[in-house]
Amino acid sequence: MKRFVVGLSVCMLALGMAGCPKPSKKKQNQKTTKRTVTKSKTLVIYSGRSKKLVKPIIEMFTKDTGIKVKVKFGKTAQLALLLNEEIKQKKVSADLFWSQDAGALGLLEQAGAFAKIDDKLIKKTPSFLQNKSGLWVATSGRARVIAYAPKKVKKDDIPKSVFDLTKPKYKGKVGWAPTNASFQAFVTAMRVSAGEAKTKAWLEGMKKNGAKSYPKNTAIVKAIAAGEVVYGLPNHYYLLRFKTKDANYPVAQTFFAKRDIGNLVNIAGAGLLKGGKNAANAKTFLTYLLSKKAQEYVTQKAFEYPMIEEVKANKLLLPLKDLLNTAPTVELNKLRDLKGTLKLLTSVGLP
Repeated sequence: MKRFVVGLSVCMLALGMAGCPKPSKKKQNQKTTKRTVTKSKTLVIYSGRSKKLVKPIIEMFTKDTGIKVKVKFGKTAQLALLLNEEIKQKKVSADLFWSQDAGALGLLEQAGAFAKIDDKLIKKTPSFLQNKSGLWVATSGRARVIAYAPKKVKKDDIPKSVFDLTKPKYKGKVGWAPTNASFQAFVTAMRVSAGEAKTKAWLEGMKKNGAKSYPKNTAIVKAIAAGEVVYGLPNHYYLLRFKTKDANYPVAQTFFAKRDIGNLVNIAGAGLLKGGKNAANAKTFLTYLLSKKAQEYVTQKAFEYPMIEEVKANKLLLPLKDLLNTAPTVELNKLRDLKGTLKLLTSVGLP
């Protein structure tokens, strides 16, 4: 109490008893802002990953950190284009973008959407799946496969290449998902590796050959089981989810010939958005996604490939080294032309 009185007296004498000056409004606002950021317990995410898949991870994060998360779920491509517009208008409403594929991340990287990520975090992931600019990080891995009905297909009938599916023998027998983000990223990879003309010819050939469209990968697997189609082009993990519930589920899957573009290995990943109001919490969440706890969920429950060494891949998965020997050599950083792919799909009459 004595210290307070002495301090007050000195202040009043110096100002001729006029009283101590109040801090300027600018300083008050600075203190308030700093205090608000420090105490913030919220986070806003735009997620191209499905709600059913990632909700458990988000709930674990909130339970472990106390940070509440608001999520806008949608298709990866649509969210990426929405964020692109928000960036142009300087009205970014999210703190973090969680993408289903590298292509959408590349698009936003090119638009200048992302803030730099700590190198230590990026180096936890496999070098061949790292973003060279350090602006987004892989959170899980997955592969494209050819799924089929084993009771209707002989080993010799399985196509060696995804390009073989335009042949007459596969007419009306193949299911695909043109509106799905992972399929669109695959088409972008085909454009990068095989060229625009060959990719367009393949899309037109598939359409002419009666390929049946489904809204997503799960529907493709179900369609094979139901006898609607004989073959399908999903990601590897969808069938595994069915198999864990029913070991006799009537669908199998394999890869095309070694290095075929149909075996594309892609990632799900995330980036910190510039202008986000909860930047510190976004960094905390990104770090959490690459924690042992989250990565174990990713591979044991979602059947995707973990991105950190201390977590082993689910025993149902092909070892990552073997997977990479099967995969085509396509640099994920080059899959950024999402707009070009959407334009191509529209030009051939695909939704």
